[in-house]
Amino acid sequence: MWLTAPNIKCVHGFSTREGGVSKTPFDSLNLGGSEDKEENILRNRELSLNQLGLSISNLCNLKQVHGNKVNIAAPGKQEGDALVSKEKKLVLAVSIADCYPVLFYDEVNKVIGAAHAGWRGTVGKIAETTLDKMVELGAVARNIQVAIGQGICQKNFEVGNEVIEQFEQNGFPSSCWKDRHVDLVACNRFVLEKNNVPSENIWTMNRCTFENDFFSYRRDKGITGRMWAIISLQ
Repeated sequence: MWLTAPNIKCVHGFSTREGGVSKTPFDSLNLGGSEDKEENILRNRELSLNQLGLSISNLCNLKQVHGNKVNIAAPGKQEGDALVSKEKKLVLAVSIADCYPVLFYDEVNKVIGAAHAGWRGTVGKIAETTLDKMVELGAVARNIQVAIGQGICQKNFEVGNEVIEQFEQNGFPSSCWKDRHVDLVACNRFVLEKNNVPSENIWTMNRCTFENDFFSYRRDKGITGRMWAIISLQ
């Protein structure tokens, strides 16, 4: 149900598609989207959060718009693509089905963050805007541990030339793509390191959403479920 990162020392997880109640093609732990039955999604959310000892009443999630807006987390739904907080018990969640989830934790200053990084958010440097907002709350970049979860891998992420041009125009190095295949993990790592997060503080799952354990919007041609990445100070 949940995969975890070794460098994030607070409650967190990256969900798989296993352990829920939804039927095909949303089987089984679908945590979002609009085509599955609403009661199934709610039950899946309760099951998954309960497994981590978290309350759905403290859930802070997003209407994601593939941008780089960062919100101070509050219970309920806000518009944007990242959340940050220094409040205990809040559950920060981002939804994914090919885009990368990025979790942030400053253990010294007790500040957390969660970002949804598709190609648009990545080229807009959402990792940087999330770090900036965490620093406003008292975090220090060199203390922040980062975990990048599952997402669409480079070999499966072919894009148009206009997308490559946007990465070029925003200062990303050519090592972040080969031909028309973009490596979003490398892009986000580039942004993090440029913003003073030590390379040894960045953990990557190195798993692709095209694998059977996960939902993938591209693989399943849009008819699929959603996974979550969550983080919480308890």
